[in-house]
Amino acid sequence: MKITGYELFKLAPRWLFLKIETDEGITGWGEPVIEGRAETVKAAVQELMENLIGKDPAHIEDHWNMMYRSGFYRGGPILMSAIAGIDQALWDIKGKFYNAPVYQLMGGACRQSIKVYSWIGGDRPKDVGAAAKEVVDTGFTAVKMNGTEELQYIDTHDKIDEVLARVAAVREAVGPYIGIGIDFHGRVHKPMAKTLAKELEYYRPMFIEEPVLPENNEALREIANHTSTPIATGERMFSRWQFKPLLQDGYVDIIQPDLSHAGGITECKKIISMAEAYDVAVAPHCPLGPIALASCLQVDATSHNAFIQEQSLGIHYNVGSDLLDYITDKNIFKYEDGYVKIPEGPGLGIEINEDHVRKVAEATKEDWHNPIWRHKDGSIAEW
Repeated sequence: MKITGYELFKLAPRWLFLKIETDEGITGWGEPVIEGRAETVKAAVQELMENLIGKDPAHIEDHWNMMYRSGFYRGGPILMSAIAGIDQALWDIKGKFYNAPVYQLMGGACRQSIKVYSWIGGDRPKDVGAAAKEVVDTGFTAVKMNGTEELQYIDTHDKIDEVLARVAAVREAVGPYIGIGIDFHGRVHKPMAKTLAKELEYYRPMFIEEPVLPENNEALREIANHTSTPIATGERMFSRWQFKPLLQDGYVDIIQPDLSHAGGITECKKIISMAEAYDVAVAPHCPLGPIALASCLQVDATSHNAFIQEQSLGIHYNVGSDLLDYITDKNIFKYEDGYVKIPEGPGLGIEINEDHVRKVAEATKEDWHNPIWRHKDGSIAEW
C-alpha cells in the first residue's frame, strides 16, 4: 500500500481536515489545526506531505520521526499540529486496512467508555449557574468553565470576588458532588493565581487548569503549596520533551495534551505513558472537531490514567456548524450518564460525511481568530 495523494479542507467553525489517499482505495482522516492559524498549519502539512507521497502509510513510527527530526528546526504549535493531523490520518488508514479500531493496534482497550465534561462558559458570564444546571440535567456529571476575565499581574480583590461568586453560583446550582473544572486559561499571573487557588478551594473544584502560562510552569511549585486542589495543564505543550520537566518537578496532577496539537496519536500516547509513571492523571484537551475527538477516544481506551475527556459538542464556537454535522453516524458520540463509549469501528471509528465537508469548505472563506483583549491602561491582556 502506498500514499498517492491528499486534500485539505478549511471548515467552519475553526477546523482543518486532512484526507490522505492510498493506492488501495483506503483513505484516512486527520485534524491538523491551531485555532486561528488554519492557513499556517495548512502550509506546514503541505510541506511535510511532500516526503510521504509514494510511501507505505503503515510505517507510522518512521514517518513520525522523519517529520519531526529531519527538518532540523522542530517542535512548536504549528509543526506539531501539522504532524498531529497527518499522524491521525495514518492511524485511520492502518486501522481500516486491518479492519480494527486504532486502540486494538495499540494493545487493546482497558475501558469501554470514558467520562466527559461539558463547557458552560465563563468569559463574560451572566448566569453560569443556570448553564451548569442545564447540562447536568442532561446527564453530565462534570462541567468546565473559564474562571476569570482579564487580570493584571497584581489586580484588585473585587475581581477575585467576582470569580468566587461565579463558581459559588455553579456549585449551588449543581450540588456538592458534580465536578467543576475551573480554567484560568493562562490569563492569571503568579501573584493572583496563588490567591485564587487558595480562595477557590472552598468550592472543591475538580481541578484548576492552566493557573499560569506554560512558559511559567516553575510557578506551579508555589501555587501547589497554596492549595490541595488538583492542578491541570498542558494544552499548550507540544512534545514529550516539554512534558518531561513538568512531570519531573512533581507539581502537576493532571496533564492535558491535545491530540491535534501535540504530535497526534503517536506522540500523545507516549506523553500519557510518561505521566502514568509519575502517578499523574490525563484529561486530553479537545475543543475541536470530530476527528480530534475520535483520536482522543482511541488513546483514552488504551490509557489507564485517562479519567475524563473534553469535548466541544454544542460549545459556543460551534454555532451553525457542529461535530455531528461532519459524520454519518450521529450516535457515535452519544453521551449517556456523563460517559461516551469508545468507537469500535475500524480506524478512528468514525465515517466522515465527505459531501458535507466539501460543501462547507467551499463556503468557508475566513479564518476564526480569538479576540484581542486589553487592560484599561491599553496594554495587551492574556486571552
